[in-house]
Amino acid sequence: MTIKIVTDSTSYIDSNTQKELDIKTVHLSVHFPDESFDETRVPYNYFYNKIENDNVIPTSSQPSVGQIYNVFKEIVERGEEVLGIFISSKMSGTYNCALNAKEIITNKYPYARIEIIDSKTNCMAMGIQVIEAAIAAKAGKKMDEITETVHNIMDKIHFYFVPDSLKYLIKGGRIGGASALIGSLLQIRPILYVNDGMTDVLDRVRGTRSALKRMLTLLNKEQKYGLKHLFVHHINADKKGMELAEALSQQYNRKVLSLPIGPVIGLHVGPGTIGIVFCTEN
Repeated sequence: MTIKIVTDSTSYIDSNTQKELDIKTVHLSVHFPDESFDETRVPYNYFYNKIENDNVIPTSSQPSVGQIYNVFKEIVERGEEVLGIFISSKMSGTYNCALNAKEIITNKYPYARIEIIDSKTNCMAMGIQVIEAAIAAKAGKKMDEITETVHNIMDKIHFYFVPDSLKYLIKGGRIGGASALIGSLLQIRPILYVNDGMTDVLDRVRGTRSALKRMLTLLNKEQKYGLKHLFVHHINADKKGMELAEALSQQYNRKVLSLPIGPVIGLHVGPGTIGIVFCTEN
């Protein structure tokens, strides 16, 4: 039986890959006091300029149960199975909405098979799980084989990112006032990662350049296990992202894509943020 993969917009998988692997996506949204946007349909420059001009951090919201239900229903009514992989349940209610949608569908269509996985992460750290699942589905693998593939690669995925400044972390209340002041004065840059489903600080380095160097050192240490996937992420910093992607493409003799992070995740750390996501073979 054909298996369709469903994820959410915070995977930030590029559109060509989504189309090639027939990945279905439900969208999260962002909300200012006077405007709301589907995160896939708002120009990123406009979004970050609005934060600066309005001096307000917007909120974000998950897709409704109804939105996810409709996607599941369309697939199930075609006689296909569903595997949903969603943003960490500790970061968003999307996973729980998917579980609710699954319950409604299976009550109405008892024959339906829907499996839901908490990716325990976001961005392309989740996207890699989705891509591997979609490749396996396209190859005709069964549901149990695909879910096992996803769970097996979770611990092999690494996601490190460095904010350009502490401003957004301060605005979002993720760094206390005194720590933020000292960090800004000393040009301290945290190296962030996803730890047990939540964003955490891996290290603190003085200066953005040193932080990037440290991040790439972490990549270099892990590449001995074989690099299966490697991506650059950036938040509204196309030039920085492309430069890093080109450097990594040459260093590791492979095509490395530079992918933008959208507003739902980007609002927490701000424009200028640069990061890497990779998955090892072993």
